[in-house]
Amino acid sequence: MKKIEAIIKPFKLEDVKEALSEIGIEGMTISEVKGFGRQKGHTEIYRGSEYTVDFLPKVKFEIVLADERIAKAVEAIVSSAKTGKIGDGKVFILPVEDAIRIRTEERGEAAI
Repeated sequence: MKKIEAIIKPFKLEDVKEALSEIGIEGMTISEVKGFGRQKGHTEIYRGSEYTVDFLPKVKFEIVLADERIAKAVEAIVSSAKTGKIGDGKVFILPVEDAIRIRTEERGEAAI
């Protein structure tokens, strides 16, 4: 099992969710997060004063899948989240040792 963490632009949330749904992935956790990478934020003017916005709003997807489903899920995320502009986001793939469904106490892939 692996965990996919994808950080994307907020306006791409529905596109990514639909792309994942089309390949049969429905279980996911989504969080509103803030951060920056190479883009380093931007400056804005508010009431005549200029200030720097370092942390930009992003959306973070977390999905745990069986190993054989990872490639299709990553492809769906990347193709639906990509705008070709700076700040499109990142996808991280992490190993998952175990998963337990609390209600039934199922373990491993049966729990996801």
